Amino acid sequence: MAALDRPFDGKTALITGAAGMIGRATARIFAERGATLVLVDHPDADWSDTRAALPSAEAATYLSADVTKDADVAAYVEAAKAVTGRIDVFFNNAGIEGPQAPIESYPADAFRKVMDVNVVGVFLGLQNVMPVMVAQGGGAIVNTSSIAGLIGAHSMAGYIASKHAVLGLTRVAALEGAPAGVRVNSVHPGFIDSRMLSDIATRLGGTQEALAEAVPAGRLGSPEEVGKAVAFLASDEASYMNGSQVVVDGGKIVG
Repeated sequence: MAALDRPFDGKTALITGAAGMIGRATARIFAERGATLVLVDHPDADWSDTRAALPSAEAATYLSADVTKDADVAAYVEAAKAVTGRIDVFFNNAGIEGPQAPIESYPADAFRKVMDVNVVGVFLGLQNVMPVMVAQGGGAIVNTSSIAGLIGAHSMAGYIASKHAVLGLTRVAALEGAPAGVRVNSVHPGFIDSRMLSDIATRLGGTQEALAEAVPAGRLGSPEEVGKAVAFLASDEASYMNGSQVVVDGGKIVG
């Protein structure tokens, strides 16, 4: 049995959006806990911070893909499978925030783009990874939703709608995967100290500090705190969790 501090020894973890702050932090946690990493991000992604965060330059396989394109998703899944012959963990994480504007002035093209990345991208990931896990006898998937997938928020129609959809996809996939030993859960970050939150705050005319004051815990969360929740959901310690929503928000949505 793997040591308690290396629960992913011998396992392969596939992570999309891995050049972003949450993806990067999660990749480091998985690497430290023994996983073989396959990391995916868009073709223009800067991998320098992710490479620097990992224990060694050889700690991961890096792949470029547009998660909205069927062929790109199929290709990254096949490439991931080729590394060890398995995909034990899939962190289906790639996403964008889109603009902030009331529905009446929210650009329709921007709405479609957010839905394409955040919903179609998650769907295609599930569609291609789940058969691999079913064939190998099981696996764990974690989809990145948000507290935006549980509540409403002014001027964020695209992001709110897309993250609610991720929750719906998670519930369907959890039911479909359960008989084959494939668990599918969702993680719901709140106000996390990240580039995305900073951009949202700026566009809404505020600051991250002001957002932190609205959190009962009195601070923003860290990408690492999200990554640890993902690692738990992907581990055998969460073996009876399927279709669950794990909120990482310092009490925001109940405060």
